Amino acid sequence: MHFHDNQRKVDYVLAYHYRKRGAHLGHGSPGHSLAVISNGETGKERQAGGPGDIELGPLDALEEQRREQREEFESNLMAAGLELEKDLESKNQGSVFVRIHAPWQVLAREAEFLKIKVPTKKMYEIKAGGSIAKKFNAVLQKLSSPLQPKVPEHSNNRMKNLSYPFSREKMYLYNIQEKDSFFDNATRSRIVHEILKRTACSRANNTMGINSLIANNIYEAAYPLHDGEYDSPGDDMNDRKLLYQEWARYGVFYKFQPIDLIRKYFGEKIGLYFAWLGLYTSFLIPSSVIGVIVFLYGCATIEEDIPSKEMCDQQNAFTMCPLCDKSCDYWNLSSACGTARASHLFDNPATVFFSIFMALWATMFLENWKRLQMRLGYFWDLTGIEEEEVSSLEHSRPEYETKVREKMLKENDKSVVQKLEINATEKEEEDDDEDKLTWKDRFPGYLMNFASILFMITLTFSIVFGVIVYRITTAAALSLNKATRSNVRVTVTATAVIINLVVILILDEIYGAVAKWLTKIEVPKTEQTFEERLILKAFLLKFVNAYSPIFYVAFFKGRFVGRPGSYVYVFDGYRMEECAPGGCLMELCIQLSIIMLGKQLIQNNIFEIGVPKLKKLFRKLKDETEPGEADPEHSKHPEQWDLDYSLEPYTGLTPEYMEMIIQFGFVTLFVASFPLAPVFALLNNVIEVRLDAKKFVTELRRPDAVRTKDIGIWFDILSGIGKFSVIINAFVIAVTSDFIPRLVYQYSYSHNGTLHGFVNHTLSFFNVSQLKEGTQPENSQFDQEVQFCRFKDYREPPWAPNPYEFSKQYWSVLSARLAFVIIFQNLVMFMSVLVDWMIPDIPTDISDQIKKEKSLLVDFFLKEEHEKLKLTDEPAQRSQGGGDRSRRSRATSSAPSGPSPTGSRASSASQHTNV
Repeated sequence: MHFHDNQRKVDYVLAYHYRKRGAHLGHGSPGHSLAVISNGETGKERQAGGPGDIELGPLDALEEQRREQREEFESNLMAAGLELEKDLESKNQGSVFVRIHAPWQVLAREAEFLKIKVPTKKMYEIKAGGSIAKKFNAVLQKLSSPLQPKVPEHSNNRMKNLSYPFSREKMYLYNIQEKDSFFDNATRSRIVHEILKRTACSRANNTMGINSLIANNIYEAAYPLHDGEYDSPGDDMNDRKLLYQEWARYGVFYKFQPIDLIRKYFGEKIGLYFAWLGLYTSFLIPSSVIGVIVFLYGCATIEEDIPSKEMCDQQNAFTMCPLCDKSCDYWNLSSACGTARASHLFDNPATVFFSIFMALWATMFLENWKRLQMRLGYFWDLTGIEEEEVSSLEHSRPEYETKVREKMLKENDKSVVQKLEINATEKEEEDDDEDKLTWKDRFPGYLMNFASILFMITLTFSIVFGVIVYRITTAAALSLNKATRSNVRVTVTATAVIINLVVILILDEIYGAVAKWLTKIEVPKTEQTFEERLILKAFLLKFVNAYSPIFYVAFFKGRFVGRPGSYVYVFDGYRMEECAPGGCLMELCIQLSIIMLGKQLIQNNIFEIGVPKLKKLFRKLKDETEPGEADPEHSKHPEQWDLDYSLEPYTGLTPEYMEMIIQFGFVTLFVASFPLAPVFALLNNVIEVRLDAKKFVTELRRPDAVRTKDIGIWFDILSGIGKFSVIINAFVIAVTSDFIPRLVYQYSYSHNGTLHGFVNHTLSFFNVSQLKEGTQPENSQFDQEVQFCRFKDYREPPWAPNPYEFSKQYWSVLSARLAFVIIFQNLVMFMSVLVDWMIPDIPTDISDQIKKEKSLLVDFFLKEEHEKLKLTDEPAQRSQGGGDRSRRSRATSSAPSGPSPTGSRASSASQHTNV
């Protein structure tokens, strides 16, 4: 964690791979590094001269160029005040780690420039509210004490330091006991990273910042160090070890997350992610309980469901029309008894209530997140972050700089670029906010984006259609065989859903890579813009990929079948598939459960656990097999930068957020058809929190601490899904389920106000003599001769004046469905807006504390200024005579007079008033 003097902290590490020109080894012994850099002279002396070093091959010339660029960049870092140390390049090839230390002067200067808020001397007590609130909080804290992690941040949360942006002119405001420990490790590394991002290198085409140098392979990696090992033996404790013991183990899954410690170690951006994930998981508990109750209600009332009883009644047999041409026979509706009874588990009146509940649940979750975000912003001193401060820290991306340079080379001569290199520092401030690439420069990228996204969405729909064709052809093939005829529907549904799942998982990975490539083509200027555009593209593609097969089953399957005698055919002899006799809701439930569970289990176990372990193993094998790398003495006692270098690089929070957002869609969008979705989401998230925690603590390099006040564009996506879910659930209840047809029958057509006769009411008659030639069942084994068969639809009977036209019941049900969608949507939206209005975004106690903090800060400022002025006045008062201290004496005469305590006090008060 320190330089070789064991005094100066290592705040940041740059790693690069070198290859010497000669075939001989250097005479420096490996492991005994110690070259505190001064313009890279040590490296020059060791590499200069020697036989065989005159002729430069292409690789040698490139390596020499990179070495010079590194030397210039490192000398610029030292010019900025940083102190560097690195090992001697004593082998033919190997990795070198440049350790960077920021001394106090640099930390103070940059902290003032970045407006980093630091605690002052003043502390104040946070009031818990009224007496009832205090008692309730005390009882709640006592009950939840076994669930609290044993970390220092959770021990005293009643007191808070006043915070103020760091200023070198106001050092007396801060409680600086030790300069080395005043800024924590995350803040120190953040300061160094900001210097690294804005340091230029003129030899690398005036490249700006470490990210550009890494992109050009001049450096291999740049990262801050972890605070020691997480599994080290002994009682010595560091933040990383504490996080591992109290957070990143599956054994502590029941405990709350130490959010303050996470924020302190990883920064505000990652802290907010885990706070959001924790709140989302805790909100899944009530929705899971209600979902289980709804499911149990369906189980309890299954025997009382009249339509399923009628379908299962053997005496009241309905002869149904064949499900396919030629090979399929007539069949009794009672044979679908099991499907009808299972459908009632999810298709019952309770699901309507649950849909309304989940729409309000989504609104309450988002409102509570806004409140928690404000609360965390207050405790983490994020309330004063302004957009200008955030935008001032945004630097141009390397790809953007390269594109600008290429544009200038095309427009002008190279001399313009050289001129630009000379005046780079002068133009930095002018051009920082100005986008040098016009819409004309970006038009090819935009065109490629539009065409590619359209192609990907078309590809997804084509695959869904391909699976539909598979279901139709497989069903027809299995129907030919008597042995497999009875299980056709189960076999086809199960295999098709598994195919869909595999395709979704494969396309998810492809679409993630494609979205990244398309965003790079757009050439966004800053990292924030890049991230937002990447998120939108990836979400659009993954949303379509995950939900398109579910949308098909929910809203399209069975709608375009036709009727007996006039079926719709996909290909010659292949009819469009129909829903099961109990409706498509049961199949929708199966589709949802398999895709949701499979996606969560496979992505968690294979992609999130297995793939990183394989990458780590591959990197370890690569390092072991590389010549010149072996150092047995060093491998026994590796330094912290070596250990961290072997970890996976941090690539951002987008995959973690994306996984949870897609899951949020499963929980809210189709919850009317699958009330158990919140239960499975809750079980997954309990593991997911610890899985992500373990990944961040043990498997990833330490991320740079990023200061942000919210979760950004993800909140807008969540809000959009919440509103969209109201419409989707309205259509699922109205169109997919039998809720509306049952209501219409019960209140408009039933003789006794019950559902007796509902099944007969939904089935239409068809005269089998009107079947097309060649479509009649061959060798029918049906018990009796069939004159009329039944099919599920609202159509006129064969003996009516307009046979097989849509009946009045059809139009009644359709109008009722549309009316329900409109009423349900507006009612739920109104209730959501009402909940949004009733719950304030900023908690009252936090609002009061923010006002109180401002008032306390002003008082504290005045008091400290008063004390400072007293200290500066005392020497002046001792050096001057007493006569010129009296205001009256100055007004009447210039002659000196005796000292007067009263006059002194008056003078002092007068000076303070002026200040």
